[in-house]
Amino acid sequence: MPDSLRPFPRHLAERLRQTLIDADYTVSGVRDRLGDTAAKALAREQLVPALRATGGDERLGLLLRLWWLQETVSEEAARTILPVTELAGAGLLTVRDGRVRALVHLGPWELDGGLPGYVVSDPTVRPGQGSPRPDHVVGAGGASATLSKLIVDGPVERALDLGTGCGVQALHLAARAGEVIATDLNPRALWMTEISCALSGLDNVRVREGSLYEPVKEERFDLIVSNPPFVITPDSARYTYRESDLAGDSVCAEIVRGAPAHLTDGGWGQLLANWLHVGGEDWRDRVGEWVTGTGCSGWVVQRDVQDPAEYVELWLRDSCEHGTPEYTRRYDAWLDYFEREGIKGIGFGWICLRNDVAQDATVRVEELRHSITQPVGPYLPEVVDGAMTAHRLTDAALLSAHVALAPDVKEERIGAPGAPDPERILLRQSEGLHRVAQVGTVEAALASVCDGTMPVGPLLDAIADLTGQDQDELRARTPDVLRALIAEGFFRVAR
Repeated sequence: MPDSLRPFPRHLAERLRQTLIDADYTVSGVRDRLGDTAAKALAREQLVPALRATGGDERLGLLLRLWWLQETVSEEAARTILPVTELAGAGLLTVRDGRVRALVHLGPWELDGGLPGYVVSDPTVRPGQGSPRPDHVVGAGGASATLSKLIVDGPVERALDLGTGCGVQALHLAARAGEVIATDLNPRALWMTEISCALSGLDNVRVREGSLYEPVKEERFDLIVSNPPFVITPDSARYTYRESDLAGDSVCAEIVRGAPAHLTDGGWGQLLANWLHVGGEDWRDRVGEWVTGTGCSGWVVQRDVQDPAEYVELWLRDSCEHGTPEYTRRYDAWLDYFEREGIKGIGFGWICLRNDVAQDATVRVEELRHSITQPVGPYLPEVVDGAMTAHRLTDAALLSAHVALAPDVKEERIGAPGAPDPERILLRQSEGLHRVAQVGTVEAALASVCDGTMPVGPLLDAIADLTGQDQDELRARTPDVLRALIAEGFFRVAR
């Protein structure tokens, strides 16, 4: 490891952590201090309102200007609250002409249970400041929060954060696992991960250098998470935090396909991903094949799709290339690549696998663009269990099963006022994935009586008698519909 990336002393981490906590440099403390106006302005890359909100030499304001806003502060003021000389020697600060400048971004992060944590990364490169360095370590953002809320609950013995970056997922895994291994091919990322963990008071995270599963050959984990460098670009990796040397969406496919060899029986693999929408091909088949080939049960969710131009603009903004001489050339070359490959769009979402070691493992691939209950992790196993159960049930087994309506499901009837029959009957989930299903009168009747005490078959017979339908016909056509409703979580098999 280069001398500039030498280990961060534990005693210094404990001292800085206590200083940050005492000053209320926490998620809630920063939120309260900045206020809505400054926070919204920062989201637009405007610093003035935040600088106004953090003026003076009071502790929290000074820490915010130094670590968050990346402004210089007077050496005299900094030394009243920080061990400036030691932090400079550790590579976190620099001192010049009586002013102190942070060499890293140090931001508060909320750990599981509301405990205070801290994430160290490279400072954000703002427009007009040039482009990020190739080994830039990006901080925690929206994608980081999405993945952290997706992680299934523990406890587990061992967890792997593949491509850890600034270490934010390792912070969340540390509360779930006895041991966490955090890997990355970028030495600077591993250095920052160790500092993030030390400042967050964690001692069960170990870092290893290397690409993908290379650092953990022949090792298995109960939980693997990854926010990989999934950006799809015509270039080789210009920035290690977002791009790999693998073409197209191959890096995500490789992580999925390699997961079973590193998962314990029943272990989970969870990652964020981009995937291609190629002309003449269904994206569901493309991504579904990655998971199907693993033998694991899987759940793939597409949360957003961008057209090629939107996608290019997003990532050129990310690398601060807007307005540079290279912008038009890069934009044009990127679109040329998408056109050559027949790429019509790029999907974003998540992929979850469970190593069920079962011959009848099933994969559910779907699109969910609407708001859902967060965090997803606590109820994610139920989602996969529902799809697995529905896949396993034969018609005969379903008719013999005791089925109950999920407790969060409500019924809505839509029709003209005073009409004897509704135009539509909807089942709506008030929690979880907030799915909505239009059902017929038979399914609505089942929803009203299914409480797990009687098998489905006799209930259908009773409904047939009440509605004047043929029992055998109703038994023949209902299982397919009910199976889909079980897979989507509207009904649960009680026994």
